Order: sequence, then C-alpha cells, then structure tokens
Amino acid sequence: MRDRRETFGDEEDPLSGVANLFDVAMMFAVGMLIVTMMHFNLTELLTTEDVTIVKNPGEENMEVVIKNGTEIETLNMTEQTLTTTGRKLATLYTTPEGATVYVEEK
Repeated sequence: MRDRRETFGDEEDPLSGVANLFDVAMMFAVGMLIVTMMHFNLTELLTTEDVTIVKNPGEENMEVVIKNGTEIETLNMTEQTLTTTGRKLATLYTTPEGATVYVEEK
C-alpha cells in the first residue's frame, strides 16, 4: 500500500488552486461598486474634478453632495430657515448661440 503523503509529493500544495480567491473577490467587489455608482448616475465621484450634485431638487428629502478633491460632504434638508439681506451682484444672460454672458451690476 502506498502512503497518502507520497501521492501529493512534498512540493505540491492541495490548496494552491484557491490561493487567488481573495484577489478575485476584491475585483468582484470593486466591479459591483462601479456598477452601483453607474446605476445611480454618480460616476462623477470617481473623477478628480470638483462636483456638486443635487438629488431630489425641491423635494422634502433633497440632498446636496459636494466633492472637493478627495473630500465628499453631504448636506441634507432641514426645517431651519435663514433670513438675510444683500444686493444684486450680476446678471447672467444666454445668447442664441448658447454662450453665457456675465454682466456685473454697478
């Protein structure tokens, strides 16, 4: 009868076939994260640009997501109101060609 240890040999590991499962699981998790962000139209958060996203504008559950560099800040609606005074600084016009013209008030 053969000894069972001789069948595998000294250099062969029976678990060598599953050694890369962690890497595969991490790639799957990152892929699912990207697909989820694409589903909710939040792919702008993956870039290095500064972005402001308004979710549900005008609704009770409105949310503003601000991304500056690598920092992401979320602002939620509250019942708090603010009253202040100010003056008009400028007027913004659009031309028929689609250009935007900024005219400062004097």
